[in-house]
Amino acid sequence: MSVVVGVVVFPGTNCEHDAAQAVEAAGATPKLLWHTEESIRGVDAVILPGGFAHGDYLRPGALARFSPIMNAVEAFAAIGGPVVGICNGFQVLTEARLLPGALQKNSGLTFVCEEAEIRIESDRSVLSAGIPAGTQLRIPINHFEGNYICDERTLAELESEGRIVARYVVNPNGSVESIAGIANEAGNVVGLMPHPERAVDPLTGSTDGLAMLRALVRCAAAARISP
Repeated sequence: MSVVVGVVVFPGTNCEHDAAQAVEAAGATPKLLWHTEESIRGVDAVILPGGFAHGDYLRPGALARFSPIMNAVEAFAAIGGPVVGICNGFQVLTEARLLPGALQKNSGLTFVCEEAEIRIESDRSVLSAGIPAGTQLRIPINHFEGNYICDERTLAELESEGRIVARYVVNPNGSVESIAGIANEAGNVVGLMPHPERAVDPLTGSTDGLAMLRALVRCAAAARISP
């Protein structure tokens, strides 16, 4: 039976179809989930895709965090379900306190839209399982508020617990310690600013995103948690 990956759609989300197509390329079946739904029953993993949820009013992700579907996402994550937030989805996960820290405006107050080289730092997450530490991937970035920050204690915990999933080889936005993505303690919740769903077709210039999405599909298949 095919792995089903739910892709949550908020008002202002604009990467849901990219994510759905990438899920198919990774060998799974996508299912779009509108933000007012109260259940995610029938999915094996969840992606919160990129965009501008609720127009990024107040702060990116601040309103999306209160959408009805987030109760189900939080419950799914609590029992070990794989949950991945990409770009705006990462921001939503920090607002929901499913991941520590926050995303602020890029250094220099500039919007960045380019390919970035990232280095996998840990294979202890649903988005990096099976990818050796040190592997470099070419993944597009597209954000204005992707500058990851956290306090020193949190940074020390992320480092010591192997929860920094990926770092930028060249820091494009001022993120502390060049962090591009992090995981929760269990490794089943991951936030990543780069867009792996935009690096799955040779026509885009890179298929490196498939490695991360296939890791998610493998982990979802192994877990098979029914929300």
